Amino acid sequence: VQLQASGGGLVQAGGSLRLSCAASGRTFSNYAMGWFRQAPGKEREFVAAISRSGGVSNYADSVKGRFIISRDNAKNTVYLQMNSLKPEDTAVYYCASQYSSSIRWYGTAVREYSTWGQGTLVTVSS
Repeated sequence: VQLQASGGGLVQAGGSLRLSCAASGRTFSNYAMGWFRQAPGKEREFVAAISRSGGVSNYADSVKGRFIISRDNAKNTVYLQMNSLKPEDTAVYYCASQYSSSIRWYGTAVREYSTWGQGTLVTVSS
């Protein structure tokens, strides 16, 4: 599956953005999806993940209660709704996919995903 992330931009602290990641190639509903981010000079870190069925999700503590991951398997798209944005959320955001035979599995580590999108930049000003 190939991934194309979009929706990044410049927003003031406290604002909201919705990222999208469109998938193409193979059966999207067979893949768990994750969002990661990488700030300048830092390692890529986990943000959120969702199982192939959409029934299970997980979040990094730093975004819990502010971000929501969702997916529309009919549209081959995963979303990341980001609310109450903070300057420390500034980063390039990447979506990733991994085939899973389990409808409940999701990964939270970079090494658990085999396919990555190109990234979309989110900048939060104070």
